[in-house]
Amino acid sequence: MRQFLDFEKPVAELESKIEELRRMTQPGEINIADEVARLSAKADSQLKSIYARLTPWQKTQVARHAERPKAASVIAALITEFTPLAGDRAFADDAAIIGGMGRFRDQAVMVIGTEKGTDTESRIKHNFGMAKPDGYRKARRLMELAGRFNLPILTFVDTSGAFPGIEAEARGQAEAIARGIEGCLSAPVPLVATIIGEGGSGGAIALAAGNAVLMFEHAIYSVISPEGCASILWRDAAQAPVAAEAMRITAQDLKKLGLIDEIVHEPLGGAHRDPEAALAALGDAIAQQLAPLKGLTPESLKARRRDKFLAMGKLGL
Repeated sequence: MRQFLDFEKPVAELESKIEELRRMTQPGEINIADEVARLSAKADSQLKSIYARLTPWQKTQVARHAERPKAASVIAALITEFTPLAGDRAFADDAAIIGGMGRFRDQAVMVIGTEKGTDTESRIKHNFGMAKPDGYRKARRLMELAGRFNLPILTFVDTSGAFPGIEAEARGQAEAIARGIEGCLSAPVPLVATIIGEGGSGGAIALAAGNAVLMFEHAIYSVISPEGCASILWRDAAQAPVAAEAMRITAQDLKKLGLIDEIVHEPLGGAHRDPEAALAALGDAIAQQLAPLKGLTPESLKARRRDKFLAMGKLGL
Protein backbone atom coordinates (compact mmCIF):
# COMPACT_ATOMS: atom_id res chain seq x y z
CA MET A 1 0.00 0.00 0.00
CA ARG A 2 1.34 3.43 -0.97
CA GLN A 3 2.47 5.67 1.87
CA PHE A 4 1.10 9.23 1.70
CA LEU A 5 2.70 12.30 3.23
CA ASP A 6 0.64 14.65 5.41
CA PHE A 7 0.22 17.29 2.71
CA GLU A 8 -0.97 14.63 0.23
CA LYS A 9 -4.14 13.92 2.24
CA PRO A 10 -6.57 15.18 -0.46
CA VAL A 11 -4.96 12.83 -3.00
CA ALA A 12 -4.94 9.96 -0.51
CA GLU A 13 -8.68 10.31 0.02
CA LEU A 14 -9.39 10.26 -3.72
CA GLU A 15 -7.16 7.26 -4.38
CA SER A 16 -8.76 5.47 -1.43
CA LYS A 17 -12.20 6.01 -3.00
CA ILE A 18 -10.92 4.65 -6.32
CA GLU A 19 -9.60 1.50 -4.66
CA GLU A 20 -12.82 1.06 -2.71
CA LEU A 21 -14.89 1.29 -5.90
CA ARG A 22 -12.73 -1.31 -7.59
CA ARG A 23 -12.99 -3.70 -4.63
CA MET A 24 -16.75 -3.35 -4.24
CA THR A 25 -17.63 -3.92 -7.89
CA GLN A 26 -18.18 -7.54 -8.89
CA PRO A 27 -18.02 -8.96 -12.42
CA GLY A 28 -21.27 -8.29 -14.29
CA GLU A 29 -22.28 -5.34 -12.11
CA ILE A 30 -22.59 -1.72 -13.26
CA ASN A 31 -19.59 -0.38 -15.13
CA ILE A 32 -17.68 2.05 -12.90
CA ALA A 33 -14.99 2.89 -15.44
CA ASP A 34 -16.34 6.41 -15.99
CA GLU A 35 -16.44 7.18 -12.27
CA VAL A 36 -12.94 5.75 -11.74
CA ALA A 37 -11.65 7.82 -14.66
CA ARG A 38 -13.25 10.96 -13.23
CA LEU A 39 -11.77 10.39 -9.77
CA SER A 40 -8.36 9.50 -11.25
CA ALA A 41 -8.30 12.72 -13.27
CA LYS A 42 -9.25 14.68 -10.16
CA ALA A 43 -6.50 12.95 -8.13
CA ASP A 44 -3.92 13.75 -10.81
CA SER A 45 -5.06 17.36 -10.87
CA GLN A 46 -4.79 17.60 -7.08
CA LEU A 47 -1.35 16.01 -7.14
CA LYS A 48 -0.15 18.40 -9.83
CA SER A 49 -1.46 21.38 -7.87
CA ILE A 50 0.20 20.23 -4.63
CA TYR A 51 3.57 19.45 -6.19
CA ALA A 52 3.64 22.73 -8.14
CA ARG A 53 3.90 24.66 -4.87
CA LEU A 54 5.83 22.47 -2.45
CA THR A 55 7.57 24.30 0.38
CA PRO A 56 11.20 23.43 1.25
CA TRP A 57 9.96 21.48 4.27
CA GLN A 58 7.54 19.49 2.14
CA LYS A 59 10.35 18.74 -0.31
CA THR A 60 12.37 17.50 2.67
CA GLN A 61 9.59 15.04 3.44
CA VAL A 62 9.50 13.87 -0.19
CA ALA A 63 13.30 13.45 -0.18
CA ARG A 64 12.97 11.23 2.90
CA HIS A 65 10.01 9.18 1.63
CA ALA A 66 10.43 5.55 2.65
CA GLU A 67 9.57 4.31 -0.85
CA ARG A 68 11.94 6.65 -2.68
CA PRO A 69 14.59 4.81 -4.78
CA LYS A 70 17.72 4.22 -2.73
CA ALA A 71 21.32 3.91 -3.94
CA ALA A 72 21.11 0.13 -4.31
CA SER A 73 18.02 0.51 -6.50
CA VAL A 74 19.71 3.16 -8.62
CA ILE A 75 22.75 0.93 -9.12
CA ALA A 76 20.56 -2.06 -9.99
CA ALA A 77 18.67 0.00 -12.59
CA LEU A 78 21.58 1.83 -14.21
CA ILE A 79 24.62 -0.39 -13.77
CA THR A 80 25.16 -3.78 -15.42
CA GLU A 81 27.78 -6.37 -14.49
CA PHE A 82 28.07 -4.73 -11.07
CA THR A 83 30.78 -6.24 -8.87
CA PRO A 84 30.65 -4.96 -5.28
CA LEU A 85 33.90 -4.18 -3.47
CA ALA A 86 34.10 -4.12 0.32
CA GLY A 87 36.26 -2.82 3.13
CA ASP A 88 38.59 0.09 3.78
CA ARG A 89 41.66 -2.18 4.17
CA ALA A 90 42.22 -0.66 7.61
CA PHE A 91 39.39 -1.48 10.01
CA ALA A 92 36.05 -2.72 8.65
CA ASP A 93 33.48 -2.74 5.89
CA ASP A 94 30.87 -0.03 6.47
CA ALA A 95 27.57 -1.08 4.91
CA ALA A 96 26.33 2.54 4.88
CA ILE A 97 28.51 3.05 1.80
CA ILE A 98 28.26 0.60 -1.07
CA GLY A 99 30.42 0.56 -4.16
CA GLY A 100 32.11 -1.41 -6.86
CA MET A 101 32.81 -1.73 -10.57
CA GLY A 102 30.26 -2.11 -13.32
CA ARG A 103 29.11 -0.80 -16.67
CA PHE A 104 27.01 2.27 -17.31
CA ARG A 105 25.66 2.09 -20.86
CA ASP A 106 28.61 -0.09 -21.92
CA GLN A 107 31.17 2.22 -20.25
CA ALA A 108 33.20 0.68 -17.42
CA VAL A 109 32.74 2.80 -14.28
CA MET A 110 33.31 2.87 -10.54
CA VAL A 111 30.10 3.36 -8.56
CA ILE A 112 29.84 4.59 -4.97
CA GLY A 113 26.67 5.35 -3.01
CA THR A 114 25.27 5.93 0.46
CA GLU A 115 22.59 3.34 1.17
CA LYS A 116 19.79 3.92 3.72
CA GLY A 117 18.00 0.60 3.38
CA THR A 118 14.35 -0.10 2.57
CA ASP A 119 12.98 -1.90 5.63
CA THR A 120 13.82 -2.17 9.32
CA GLU A 121 16.36 -4.95 8.89
CA SER A 122 18.23 -3.32 6.00
CA ARG A 123 18.11 0.14 7.59
CA ILE A 124 19.83 -1.21 10.67
CA LYS A 125 22.36 -3.08 8.52
CA HIS A 126 23.18 0.09 6.56
CA ASN A 127 23.00 2.31 9.68
CA PHE A 128 20.31 4.45 8.00
CA GLY A 129 22.88 5.69 5.48
CA MET A 130 25.03 7.36 8.14
CA ALA A 131 28.59 6.34 7.35
CA LYS A 132 31.43 5.91 9.82
CA PRO A 133 35.11 6.66 9.08
CA ASP A 134 35.50 3.16 7.61
CA GLY A 135 32.87 4.02 4.97
CA TYR A 136 34.58 7.21 3.85
CA ARG A 137 37.94 5.46 3.75
CA LYS A 138 36.37 2.73 1.63
CA ALA A 139 35.00 5.39 -0.72
CA ARG A 140 38.42 6.99 -1.03
CA ARG A 141 39.99 3.59 -1.72
CA LEU A 142 37.52 2.99 -4.53
CA MET A 143 38.21 6.45 -5.97
CA GLU A 144 41.94 5.70 -6.00
CA LEU A 145 41.23 2.35 -7.64
CA ALA A 146 39.15 4.11 -10.29
CA GLY A 147 42.04 6.46 -11.01
CA ARG A 148 44.43 3.56 -11.37
CA PHE A 149 42.23 1.84 -13.95
CA ASN A 150 40.96 5.02 -15.64
CA LEU A 151 37.32 4.44 -14.67
CA PRO A 152 34.86 7.36 -14.48
CA ILE A 153 33.28 7.63 -11.04
CA LEU A 154 29.53 7.86 -10.44
CA THR A 155 28.34 8.62 -6.91
CA PHE A 156 24.80 8.52 -5.53
CA VAL A 157 24.22 10.41 -2.29
CA ASP A 158 21.34 9.84 0.13
CA THR A 159 22.30 10.50 3.73
CA SER A 160 21.12 12.68 6.60
CA GLY A 161 24.80 13.06 7.52
CA ALA A 162 27.80 11.17 8.78
CA PHE A 163 27.32 8.96 11.85
CA PRO A 164 27.72 11.21 14.96
CA GLY A 165 28.51 8.48 17.50
CA ILE A 166 31.49 8.64 19.84
CA GLU A 167 33.12 5.60 18.22
CA ALA A 168 33.13 7.37 14.87
CA GLU A 169 34.76 10.43 16.39
CA ALA A 170 37.30 8.20 18.13
CA ARG A 171 38.29 6.68 14.78
CA GLY A 172 38.73 10.04 13.07
CA GLN A 173 35.41 10.92 11.46
CA ALA A 174 36.37 14.48 10.51
CA GLU A 175 39.68 13.39 8.99
CA ALA A 176 37.99 10.59 7.04
CA ILE A 177 35.41 12.99 5.58
CA ALA A 178 38.14 15.48 4.67
CA ARG A 179 40.09 12.71 2.96
CA GLY A 180 36.96 11.73 1.10
CA ILE A 181 36.55 15.26 -0.24
CA GLU A 182 40.25 15.29 -1.13
CA GLY A 183 39.75 11.98 -2.95
CA CYS A 184 36.96 13.51 -5.04
CA LEU A 185 38.97 16.61 -5.89
CA SER A 186 42.16 14.73 -6.74
CA ALA A 187 40.60 11.92 -8.81
CA PRO A 188 42.26 11.88 -12.27
CA VAL A 189 39.03 10.66 -13.90
CA PRO A 190 35.57 12.20 -14.50
CA LEU A 191 33.35 12.27 -11.42
CA VAL A 192 29.59 12.79 -11.71
CA ALA A 193 27.72 13.01 -8.40
CA THR A 194 23.96 12.85 -7.88
CA ILE A 195 21.96 13.77 -4.78
CA ILE A 196 19.10 11.26 -5.02
CA GLY A 197 17.43 11.98 -1.67
CA GLU A 198 19.05 13.76 1.25
CA GLY A 199 22.46 15.37 0.93
CA GLY A 200 23.41 16.02 4.52
CA SER A 201 26.50 17.97 5.56
CA GLY A 202 30.05 16.68 5.10
CA GLY A 203 28.64 13.17 4.97
CA ALA A 204 27.27 14.08 1.55
CA ILE A 205 30.00 16.31 0.14
CA ALA A 206 32.61 13.61 0.86
CA LEU A 207 31.11 11.83 -2.16
CA ALA A 208 29.77 14.83 -4.06
CA ALA A 209 32.72 17.08 -4.94
CA GLY A 210 32.44 16.16 -8.61
CA ASN A 211 32.97 17.68 -12.03
CA ALA A 212 29.19 17.67 -12.35
CA VAL A 213 26.70 17.61 -9.47
CA LEU A 214 23.11 16.58 -10.23
CA MET A 215 20.06 16.61 -7.98
CA PHE A 216 16.70 14.99 -8.25
CA GLU A 217 13.92 17.59 -8.43
CA HIS A 218 12.69 16.91 -4.90
CA ALA A 219 16.03 16.09 -3.25
CA ILE A 220 17.63 18.35 -0.64
CA TYR A 221 21.28 19.29 -0.02
CA SER A 222 22.41 21.24 3.04
CA VAL A 223 25.12 21.80 5.61
CA ILE A 224 22.84 20.51 8.37
CA SER A 225 19.36 19.02 8.63
CA PRO A 226 16.47 21.47 9.12
CA GLU A 227 15.81 19.90 12.54
CA GLY A 228 19.47 20.30 13.53
CA CYS A 229 19.54 23.91 12.39
CA ALA A 230 16.31 24.68 14.29
CA SER A 231 17.65 23.05 17.45
CA ILE A 232 20.77 25.22 17.33
CA LEU A 233 19.18 28.55 16.36
CA TRP A 234 15.84 28.34 18.18
CA ARG A 235 16.46 25.42 20.55
CA ASP A 236 13.28 23.97 19.10
CA ALA A 237 13.23 21.26 16.43
CA ALA A 238 9.61 22.21 15.69
CA GLN A 239 11.02 25.25 13.85
CA ALA A 240 12.43 22.91 11.17
CA PRO A 241 10.06 24.24 8.45
CA VAL A 242 11.36 27.77 9.07
CA ALA A 243 14.95 26.53 8.96
CA ALA A 244 14.34 24.62 5.73
CA GLU A 245 13.04 27.82 4.11
CA ALA A 246 16.00 29.90 5.32
CA MET A 247 18.75 27.44 4.37
CA ARG A 248 17.91 27.23 0.65
CA ILE A 249 18.16 23.45 0.57
CA THR A 250 16.09 22.66 -2.52
CA ALA A 251 17.46 21.74 -5.94
CA GLN A 252 15.83 24.83 -7.42
CA ASP A 253 17.55 27.20 -4.96
CA LEU A 254 20.90 25.45 -5.28
CA LYS A 255 20.77 25.62 -9.08
CA LYS A 256 20.16 29.38 -8.88
CA LEU A 257 23.09 29.73 -6.49
CA GLY A 258 25.35 27.80 -8.85
CA LEU A 259 26.05 25.02 -6.35
CA ILE A 260 24.73 22.22 -8.56
CA ASP A 261 24.82 21.76 -12.32
CA GLU A 262 21.54 20.09 -13.26
CA ILE A 263 18.13 19.23 -11.85
CA VAL A 264 16.79 15.81 -12.84
CA HIS A 265 13.01 16.03 -13.09
CA GLU A 266 10.91 13.45 -11.28
CA PRO A 267 7.54 11.92 -12.23
CA LEU A 268 4.49 13.75 -10.88
CA GLY A 269 4.25 13.02 -7.17
CA GLY A 270 7.95 12.21 -6.72
CA ALA A 271 10.37 9.50 -7.77
CA HIS A 272 8.70 6.97 -5.46
CA ARG A 273 5.52 7.01 -7.58
CA ASP A 274 7.32 5.87 -10.74
CA PRO A 275 10.90 4.77 -9.92
CA GLU A 276 11.46 3.32 -13.38
CA ALA A 277 10.76 6.63 -15.12
CA ALA A 278 12.76 8.58 -12.53
CA LEU A 279 15.84 6.37 -12.90
CA ALA A 280 15.62 6.41 -16.70
CA ALA A 281 15.70 10.22 -16.57
CA LEU A 282 18.65 10.09 -14.19
CA GLY A 283 20.55 7.76 -16.51
CA ASP A 284 20.04 10.16 -19.42
CA ALA A 285 21.23 13.11 -17.34
CA ILE A 286 24.35 11.30 -16.17
CA ALA A 287 25.20 10.23 -19.73
CA GLN A 288 24.80 13.81 -20.93
CA GLN A 289 27.10 15.16 -18.19
CA LEU A 290 29.66 12.38 -18.57
CA ALA A 291 30.10 12.62 -22.35
CA PRO A 292 32.08 15.90 -22.54
CA LEU A 293 34.30 14.90 -19.60
CA LYS A 294 35.63 11.71 -21.16
CA GLY A 295 38.04 13.46 -23.52
CA LEU A 296 39.65 15.68 -20.89
CA THR A 297 43.11 15.05 -19.44
CA PRO A 298 43.53 14.21 -15.73
CA GLU A 299 45.08 17.63 -15.14
CA SER A 300 42.15 19.39 -16.82
CA LEU A 301 39.58 17.37 -14.88
CA LYS A 302 41.22 18.18 -11.56
CA ALA A 303 41.68 21.86 -12.44
CA ARG A 304 38.03 22.23 -13.46
CA ARG A 305 36.88 20.56 -10.27
CA ARG A 306 39.12 22.74 -8.14
CA ASP A 307 38.05 25.96 -9.87
CA LYS A 308 34.39 24.96 -9.67
CA PHE A 309 34.43 24.63 -5.89
CA LEU A 310 36.74 27.58 -5.23
CA ALA A 311 34.31 29.79 -7.17
CA MET A 312 31.42 28.92 -4.84
CA GLY A 313 30.61 31.72 -2.46
CA LYS A 314 32.53 34.43 -4.27
CA LEU A 315 30.76 37.77 -4.18
CA GLY A 316 32.20 39.04 -7.45
CA LEU A 317 33.69 42.16 -5.82
